[in-house]
Amino acid sequence: MSDSSLHSAGSVSKPDTIFEVENVSVSFDMNRGHSRVVDDVSVEIERDEIIGVVGESGSGKSMFAAALLDAVVEPGLLSGEITYYPEDGEPIDVLSLDDDELRRFRWEEVAMVDQGAMDSFNPTMSIEEHFRETILAHEANLEEGMDHARELLAELYLDPDRVFEAYPHELSGGMQQRTLIALSMVLKPNVIVMDEPTAALDLLMQRSITSLISQLRDKYGITVIFITHDLPLVAGLADRLGVMYAFDFVEFGPTYDVLKDAAHPYTRALLKAVPNTLTPLEDMRPIDGDSPDPVDVPRGCSYHPRCPLATQECIDSDPSFYEVHGDRERLSACHHWEDAAEAIPYSLSTEERV
Repeated sequence: MSDSSLHSAGSVSKPDTIFEVENVSVSFDMNRGHSRVVDDVSVEIERDEIIGVVGESGSGKSMFAAALLDAVVEPGLLSGEITYYPEDGEPIDVLSLDDDELRRFRWEEVAMVDQGAMDSFNPTMSIEEHFRETILAHEANLEEGMDHARELLAELYLDPDRVFEAYPHELSGGMQQRTLIALSMVLKPNVIVMDEPTAALDLLMQRSITSLISQLRDKYGITVIFITHDLPLVAGLADRLGVMYAFDFVEFGPTYDVLKDAAHPYTRALLKAVPNTLTPLEDMRPIDGDSPDPVDVPRGCSYHPRCPLATQECIDSDPSFYEVHGDRERLSACHHWEDAAEAIPYSLSTEERV
């Protein structure tokens, strides 16, 4: 994006941070009340990392992804501050971009890969036309862009000639998803937001695509935000995990550390519910209770109605992040995180320990 399209968010440079999210909320006014589906979220995303965002269905993961691109559809209301830090130039205040700037930002700086690849393609256009249209719409060099498209498709183990000639319905689900990943990267964005990109695929194809994503990150130096409800899937991919519950993050940390010894009762319960080869079937169980209604989120800690460690403090006070064992990279929004391991034991297989 050119300098004229930047809305400065301040002159302070953050060389290791590519996204800074501060007090971001997404809400909807409904007939039965005010629904907040992202609730005052603050997080920093590091340059060149793969961060996994995990949680139950309905926890706010997809809406968080939409907020990063200022893509919350009406009548949703997005508030807070989202700052994007390019490697060169001034920070960008994402929520201040006009429509034209935002269109360019979404492809040239940050791109999205949705879970339904077929829904992202125009069925009347060949795959080659999709790439050409995208490149020309952003006034990029067509020849260079198509050469890059071929390179990306080959990197994803696809035959560029065959794929270019095909219409979307002529590709298998796995081919569609890999083609969509290539299309999202054709303008060389710095960040890829992937919202459940493998949800409709079989296990073998899921593992194949996550492996390819890791290879693309290493080769092209991109940041990947991988949104999923499938903890084992993201375990071998992400450098860091952010766990969402009730429309906000409750735990952050390096992936191995979180999987080995989660510090939030919800994360531990989530891991306890994951099928694995070390835990007897009778010891694996879903989390008791129901996820909160966005119109009626419990006061205090939102997890307290389902938590075996809940006390009056949890009902009265919404916990801020605590540093786990004094490690500023390990954060848990729980007043009683030190007791979580004893209260909610779990075991993971070697594969899931990454």
